[in-house]
This record gives sequence, C-alpha cells and structure tokens, in this order.
Amino acid sequence: MASAAFNDYVQSLEQVFDEVVATGTDDELFASGYLRGHFDLVVAQLELNDHASADAVLPSVQASVEQAKHELAPADMAHIQAMLNRLEAVAAQVA
Repeated sequence: MASAAFNDYVQSLEQVFDEVVATGTDDELFASGYLRGHFDLVVAQLELNDHASADAVLPSVQASVEQAKHELAPADMAHIQAMLNRLEAVAAQVA
C-alpha cells in the first residue's frame, strides 16, 4: 500500500497534467497526454510491486519514455522533454 507522502507527491504531479489540459497549447496537450499514460503506468507498477517511492516515479517515467522514443518524431520528443522538465520542477518543490 502506498504511503500518504507518495500519494501526495503523485497528486502534485497530476496537477501539472490537469493544468495543461486547462491552459495548454496543442503541443503541450499532446506531450501531457503522452506522458500521462507513462506516468499512470509507472505509478501503478510501483504500487503493485510495493516500491511506491516518490524518488522512483520520474526516473521510471523517463526510462519508460526512453524505451518508446523510437515511436516519436524529434519535435514531439522535444515537447515531451519540456513537459518532463515541468514535472521535475514541481517534484523539486514537493520533495
């Protein structure tokens, strides 16, 4: 079972995705939607494997994106990296 701290951390990052839905450009919406899928999968896997650690979330998301980057055009990857940077900035404030 995930700790309250882990859940708070995840919710803080989920707010970034929610903000993009409300105010983002088309490119930001694409990057957010793409990353949200990776993010949700990583969070679920961490919880299922009893490794629900805030420190593991973003590195695991980055690794997941890295494995799938062959599916993306360089411009799309740039937008996704910008979104990852936003998530990292929020994560640094939450930690």
